[in-house]
Amino acid sequence: MADNKDQTHPLENRDRSLIDILLTQEPTNHNLSELARLKIRYQGFPGAREIQQGLDKALQRWHLTEAELFSKTREIHQIGGIYTSRGKKEEQDWN
Repeated sequence: MADNKDQTHPLENRDRSLIDILLTQEPTNHNLSELARLKIRYQGFPGAREIQQGLDKALQRWHLTEAELFSKTREIHQIGGIYTSRGKKEEQDWN
């Protein structure tokens, strides 16, 4: 049930392809970090229901709760090295 006030997120089209990839892959450190990053991006966003459902589906597929995901990714980020580049080059990781 989409509310008339639902908004389209400016990164929704790009993120949809990332979610499609996550749904076909295993929960590596990089994939866990990407899922957590997207969960934070869309948390509380008024819209992008399909994106939010895809993120939840990835969590279910990997048998994780959101709290477990965030706990694991905090540990991953403490070690470092997940994102070696920033900006546009990072997008190329998904090509």
